[in-house]
Amino acid sequence: MAVLTFELPDGSARDVDVHRVLNAGYAGRSQDDVAAHVAELAELGVPAPATIPALYPVSPYLAQQTDRVAVQHGRTSGEAEWALVVAPDGELLLTAACDHTDRDLEVHGVAWSKNASPDVLARTAWRLTEVEDRLDSLTLRAWVGPAGAETAIQNGTLAELLPPAYWLKALEDRGDLVPGTVLISGTIPMAENVDQFGDRWRVELSDPATGNTIRLAYDVVPMPEPIG
Repeated sequence: MAVLTFELPDGSARDVDVHRVLNAGYAGRSQDDVAAHVAELAELGVPAPATIPALYPVSPYLAQQTDRVAVQHGRTSGEAEWALVVAPDGELLLTAACDHTDRDLEVHGVAWSKNASPDVLARTAWRLTEVEDRLDSLTLRAWVGPAGAETAIQNGTLAELLPPAYWLKALEDRGDLVPGTVLISGTIPMAENVDQFGDRWRVELSDPATGNTIRLAYDVVPMPEPIG
């Protein structure tokens, strides 16, 4: 399994042995907007989920803290998200994440596309208790493209997504609110007319009340052509 290490604001570090990863989907707080999005995706050939919001299990080894994601073709992209991590003692950590997704595979099955590339997590985190009184004001932003020439593609707040409290109840009901669980939140809308298929993704989760920011970035690297 994957072992992730998070640095906390007090300088301490927490190691988390990841046993299960769950990716939320269609997780906007306005479910009317989500329903409209489902209809739009259906026109592109992406199958509608059986349940809204959806929850997709992902192989635990795909939770990674990496600066490099290898891909098989040019139609993959990230999604700026927050992640909830259950530490070994049960403490809840909040961090930034980027769910790298295979868009070609997505039309055959969203769950398949989520398992084709890593969920990239930041190397720093906050204790959920330290920010839970202002979660909706936290900002989530993403940029795509090469360093020095990147383009903003996502910009919103956590108020646009179902809150951690919703997913904590869902995890508890499933029996998954246990050490080693990672819950990825689902994403905010992407800007129109921005090419999401860039060779680098960068995500920031920021707290306007303190000025603190959690950051991650990674390069998207094509694999060699297959032989045979």
